[in-house]
This record gives sequence, C-alpha cells and structure tokens, in this order.
Amino acid sequence: MVAEQRKVLDVPMNINEEYYQISGEILSSFPKFRPPVDLFSFREDIAVLAPYCLKGARLSSEQVEEVANLCAAGDLFVSRSDHPIYSRHIVKQLDLVLQDNNLKEAEIADICIRALLMRCTEFFDQPVKALFDPLYRDVMVVTEYLWNDKHHINTFMRRLFRKNHLARHSINTMIVGLWIWLQGAGELRRKDLDRMAVALLLHDVGMCKVPPFLLSKAGPLKQEERDKIVPHPIVGVRLMQKMDVAFEELLRACFEHHERLDGSGYPQRTKSAQSTRPGRLCAVADSFAAMICERPYRKAKDILQAAKELTSDSRYDQEFANALFGGFAAGTIGLMVDMDLAVDTPQPE
Repeated sequence: MVAEQRKVLDVPMNINEEYYQISGEILSSFPKFRPPVDLFSFREDIAVLAPYCLKGARLSSEQVEEVANLCAAGDLFVSRSDHPIYSRHIVKQLDLVLQDNNLKEAEIADICIRALLMRCTEFFDQPVKALFDPLYRDVMVVTEYLWNDKHHINTFMRRLFRKNHLARHSINTMIVGLWIWLQGAGELRRKDLDRMAVALLLHDVGMCKVPPFLLSKAGPLKQEERDKIVPHPIVGVRLMQKMDVAFEELLRACFEHHERLDGSGYPQRTKSAQSTRPGRLCAVADSFAAMICERPYRKAKDILQAAKELTSDSRYDQEFANALFGGFAAGTIGLMVDMDLAVDTPQPE
C-alpha cells in the first residue's frame, strides 16, 4: 500500500460525525476488487481513522479478505464526502437504511425517495409482478421507518418533486397522502399503513398504458385523445388484479382518485355517499401533487396556494384538504428541498 494511503488522519473525536461505519451488506454491494469510495480503517492503538485504500484502486485478494475482516469487526468506514456514491449503493438495497445508525434523517428520506423513483420507473415501464415485488419491499422499508416514528413523514414532505413524471407524481401522492392520513389516523395499525402507502403510490398505475406523447402534449387534448386517458383508473384496477395485488385500499385509490364529491369526476361519476375514505384521500393527494408540478401547458403552482385552493373546492373532502393546508400554513412541514435537483444532478463515481 502506498505511503499516501497509510498516512494517519487527524479526525474529530466523534468519528460518526464525519464518517459512516460500513456494514457487511453495504460492503457486499460494492465491486469486490475496486471499491467506489475511499475506505478508512480504525486504528485502536492511536484511536483515529487511517486511510486504507483510495476509491477505484485495485485490491489484492489478501486486501479483499482484510477489508472483510475489518468490516466484520466494525473497523471499516467511508467518509461522508462520498455520500452521493454511498447512498446510491444503499438505494439498491434499501433495507440498509434501517440498519445504519449513522445516517441522518434527511439522508434517509433522500435515499428512500431515490429508491422509490428507481423502482417505480422500472415498474411503470414494465408493469409485471417480477418488478412489483422489489417495489413492494422498498415501500415496506419506508413504512417500517415511518412506523418507528410517524413524524419522519415531515422530512419526506419537504422533498416533493416539482417536475412532472409518472413516477415522481406517484411518489408525491404517496408522501402527501400519508402525511394527511397520519395526522388523523387514530389508533394506527401497521397493516393499514402498509396498504395505504402502496395504494397511494400505485393509484395512477393505469397511466403507464397511456401513449407517452399524450402526457407531454402542450396544447389541449382532442376528444379522441382524452378518450385514451379517461379509462386509466379502470386499466389500473385490472393491472393490479392481474398481478393478484387487489386489496381494497389499492382498488379504491386506483378507481376513485378522479371521482369528485359532487359527481363531476370519472370514471363512474361517484358522489360523496358512494365514495370511500381511501378514494377521497387519494383524490386530494393526487390533485395537490398534480397542481404543484410543472406541466407542458402550465407552470407549477405555489405549494401553499395549491393547498389553499383545495380547501375552497367543495368537490374534495374538506377534512383532508384542511389538514393539508393547515400543515403548510402552520409551518409544521418546514422549508422545501429541491428534490428534482438532487435526483437530476449527475454524481461522479
């Protein structure tokens, strides 16, 4: 190993402030002989971290074994400066966020949203059971994290996308819907949380069968073009039934998110007495998520303005609309983060 790699670092006493401890699961997600990050080992004799190898450097078989032993002993670390690379490896094995005690709350939210974006994009491109299963597992990681502390949803709410895309819209709807639901869920059951998360995330799955050019059209749709979009709630229900994923909350979210309390919605023009609570919640979250994103034919609305408009629209459930507006107006949610920029900016390996 070169002398530069052996030089002892002068690090703060609290190592966890500047470094992540690497678990065996994370190490196994790295290329075996060329780690994509700088690795550091803990020197017990002098109680500091020392560089072990530089990112991209090829390790010998002996070093690979030594790295594994350091990891097993809890003596292997990566610098927080390599977080963009490190987090992308966790994205592919999301359950690691529940095991790594060094991750901050904001970092966990970022990683979870990136993972869901990756899984949703893959699933919507090819809506089959084989791609639904890893998406479902990642949603369960998110609900486990929220189950441990429901206030974590506030950090997700500060990370809503502002650019329109089916996967982005779906994630926004899930986050917004869960935030509203968790404010008044009463006695919370884990099963309910799991089902509501999946239902809100996949409410618009039928849109993956709509021709893409219609979704990006800048001008008004012709009647024959609109006719290809209107059936998407029914298409979504059939897709999920075909995959044998047909629990009630999901079917209601798919089928009712465009219904309105006065009967002006679609596909069945259901009125308030016929609508379900999951459907009404999804309608509010879906509409809000659509309003705050840029579209080819209009600019994104201000978040507070969009929430306020829903409180004065009697077509929506006012309990849910008022809860959403109240969260933003009272400052409960806090300052927004540009999640689009965080996802779209290429990160060097």
